[in-house]
Amino acid sequence: MPPGRSPRDGLPPVTSSAQRDGAVVSGLSSPGPAPASRAADPAHALGSDDLIELLFFAYRDFVGDPDRILSAYGFGRAHHRVLHFVDRYPGLTIAELLDILRITKQSLNRVLKDLIGQGYVAQKTGPSDRRQRLLYCTPSGAELAADLTRVQARRLARALAAPDALGSPEDFLMAMIEPEDRAAVRRLMARRGTAAGGGA
Repeated sequence: MPPGRSPRDGLPPVTSSAQRDGAVVSGLSSPGPAPASRAADPAHALGSDDLIELLFFAYRDFVGDPDRILSAYGFGRAHHRVLHFVDRYPGLTIAELLDILRITKQSLNRVLKDLIGQGYVAQKTGPSDRRQRLLYCTPSGAELAADLTRVQARRLARALAAPDALGSPEDFLMAMIEPEDRAAVRRLMARRGTAAGGGA
């Protein structure tokens, strides 16, 4: 459903609790239209169940590429996110990074301790406020960030180049999944449809 809209958009004004609940009460003017069918629901029309599942699998593989690189360093996805933004926005403050990542200061401090301690991120004192800590990638950090971006950019480029990738959101997300895993994903999703039909 588009932002800012509700299921009642486009219906006549509601002037009584009976009309608001969709009840037919003798003596009232004709009730508003019957509730829209599930098929008319924009989210259902887009195949939201399929999109959610495909997004899960696409995300799994999208982050799986850098995960394999990070594991060799003993790092995880939180380290990746910090490296990504510090590399692209040199001089980022702790407060700005906290706002971007939406994690606790304690969690960020643990990640920064690893990255700074192993020489991938450096911090400098702010020029106007010495309480500020400005974050920068070291050459090693910038190189690692570039390696992580490269594998993700490659997957995106491959997905966008797929013949059906521009056909629908589902097609693009399927193209993001590892080619050898796509048949298994399709089989899994087909099972959900069969189960739903069997319970009808």
